[in-house]
Amino acid sequence: MAQGHIFLVDKPLGWTSFNVVGKVRHLLRRYLGLRSIKVGHAGTLDPLATGLMVVCVGRATKLAGMLTGEDKRYLATFTLGATTASYDRETAVDAEYSVEHITPEAIIRAAESFLGVYQQVPPLFSAKRVEGKRAYEVARKGREVELLPVPVTIKRFCVLGVEMPNVEADVVCSKGTYIRALARDFGQRLGCGAHLNALRRTASGGFSLQDAMSPEELEQFLRLVGEGQPKFD
Repeated sequence: MAQGHIFLVDKPLGWTSFNVVGKVRHLLRRYLGLRSIKVGHAGTLDPLATGLMVVCVGRATKLAGMLTGEDKRYLATFTLGATTASYDRETAVDAEYSVEHITPEAIIRAAESFLGVYQQVPPLFSAKRVEGKRAYEVARKGREVELLPVPVTIKRFCVLGVEMPNVEADVVCSKGTYIRALARDFGQRLGCGAHLNALRRTASGGFSLQDAMSPEELEQFLRLVGEGQPKFD
């Protein structure tokens, strides 16, 4: 492990990315006796998101920056006709709009219009830095925050199903893309507002969620590894 290893973890709902890294570090200490090993991840997931996290251990942490820069794939559920300050379910609905005029054809056209590079304004409730502080820290104090748009690339935005007011989609995007912000922009383009209802990361670069372990499965795996080899300092 100290020579370098990559774990694929299926992050549970409600966990932060820090929680996942902390869990892996704890398990390495408990079952392998690794007290001072480096652990990092290649791409943050919000607490309300689930799915693939690439966790780098030991010398593999040197690869984290490169892996973070790779494309990500998500299964997203957008709720039309309602907006929130955080663009997801973290905050309460602050406005509602009619969706009676929205057709499946219009939804597909709107999704396809995002393909390619577009300028995306990050969410106020994000880890972007403003005046030396995280944007979410400033936003939660009720202060106005102005974030500059960032070019992101949407390589796939395929509508999988429509059950109004919810739209399920398969999205492939570049590093730095906020799916919450895409939900906001998607709703604006449709003229009805929207927010992100659910999000699951299914791939990161060449890594797939199909190969990931839950925290419980990872613990069982490391326990078995620890039983078959001596402890490390």
